[in-house]
Amino acid sequence: MLATILQRLTACLLLCAAVQAHALTAEAARAMVTGDTDERIAALQAAVAQPSEATAVFLRALADDAVKVAGERVIVLQDGKGRDPVTGAEVAVPDDAEDVISNNRLRGEIDTALAALQLFGTDEKARLAAAQALMKEPDLARLPLLERALTSETSARVKEQLALARSAALLGSDDVAQRLEAARALAGSATPDTRLLLNERLSAEDNAEVKAALRAALATINERLAWGERLGAAFSGISLGSILLLVALGLAITYGLMGVINMAHGELMMIGAYATYVVQGVFQKFFPGAFDWYLVAAVPLAFATSAAVGAVLERSVLRFLYGRPLETLLATWGISLVLMQLVRSLFGAQNVGVENPAWMSGGVQVLSNLTLPYNRLVIIGFAIAVLLGMGYLIARTRLGLFVRGVTQNRPIASCMGVNTARVDTMAFALGSGIAGLAGCALSQVGNVGPDLGQSYIVDAFMVVVLGGVGQLAGTVYAALGLGILNKFLEGWTGAVLAKIAVLVLIIVFIQKRPQGIFAVKGRTAD
Repeated sequence: MLATILQRLTACLLLCAAVQAHALTAEAARAMVTGDTDERIAALQAAVAQPSEATAVFLRALADDAVKVAGERVIVLQDGKGRDPVTGAEVAVPDDAEDVISNNRLRGEIDTALAALQLFGTDEKARLAAAQALMKEPDLARLPLLERALTSETSARVKEQLALARSAALLGSDDVAQRLEAARALAGSATPDTRLLLNERLSAEDNAEVKAALRAALATINERLAWGERLGAAFSGISLGSILLLVALGLAITYGLMGVINMAHGELMMIGAYATYVVQGVFQKFFPGAFDWYLVAAVPLAFATSAAVGAVLERSVLRFLYGRPLETLLATWGISLVLMQLVRSLFGAQNVGVENPAWMSGGVQVLSNLTLPYNRLVIIGFAIAVLLGMGYLIARTRLGLFVRGVTQNRPIASCMGVNTARVDTMAFALGSGIAGLAGCALSQVGNVGPDLGQSYIVDAFMVVVLGGVGQLAGTVYAALGLGILNKFLEGWTGAVLAKIAVLVLIIVFIQKRPQGIFAVKGRTAD
């Protein structure tokens, strides 16, 4: 008796599994590919309400334009062969079979339907992504599907997202009580997508009580998102400040310590960026397995290449122009044009792309509207490391002592046996090498082109002048201050007006304090 019951139970389970596996019918498949757009969308939603593996396979084929129709028959193309969408059996493809065409609206519905089918998969991340996708495209017709998924879901994180997707769908309900419930529930979801959804619903809502609930929910969400926006602006300002700091550090030596108005500083950055591009190409061709480490090799090469070019420029041109700042300006401006044309001749006038290593891709999700990209975080850390290294070199090493001595009193340093010409070359090469490091870092946040340096040279001079000529601490304060101020002003006035406002503030500040934030102290200050 017990054996008979077990046999019948097993047969019943196998039958249920077979029905579930082939829940897609020929009529349903035909309805999804024939008729007008609204009819096909309705058939899609009906099919998703009874999820099965056959339905998922058929929808993926629709998304890939791999479905044909021959009379009343629907055929799925797979590996160059025709298959029945219900049974999966191989079938012949008639010569008169027509391709199924889906417009953009249908493609969006197909993508959403595929996301809905992932709600019942085994991968938690896929289920979470599916719930998030359904929340962005709410539809009251998917309410039964969401409720089924909520009932079977075991993950608390996915369940929370499904509940929000259900509330988003209920915003379109005809029942006022359900819309009120949905508005109050969505107030706890402080995301930009939820804010957009509530704003869209508010513009279409005609019930006063629901409107009040929507406004209250929006006020709560805006208050919580405001912190993310403020922190995002602060991080963007620090990120911009770190880039300005990298750009200005080399100029703080060549202009701040040596008095050379180096208009070719931006082109020395460009050389460092192109050196990084060359190293990337070498690793892609000869060491593809170690590609993620190409940036480690590019950093010293970018420094060495720019430093070598800077040393050649100093020995061949600039050594004859010390003490004549206007002549150094004209000479280095001409050199910048030569370097840009040389790069155009070698690499072409178009921008080239430098890829981020895998460990610099992505970011840290801090808040729903605040993500800190890894490449920006690495650049901030890199700028700090370069700053500390340069500070140690200038303050604690023999070269730094010679540079400071030659800068403060060249005749006395020469009388003490210091080779001032050699110190000048080494100092200018150091500043040029740091410019190359800046170019290496900039290659990770944008395209590399012949005009790369032109976008930063003016900002770099502003940082050095504002911070105080020859003052590393002033350069740090000025770079971070300008970066943060610029980003906060952009949120209020826009990018162009923010630039103008920052420039006006710098002019006013320099008029009141010509020596900058930090003035040179001592008998040599004048």
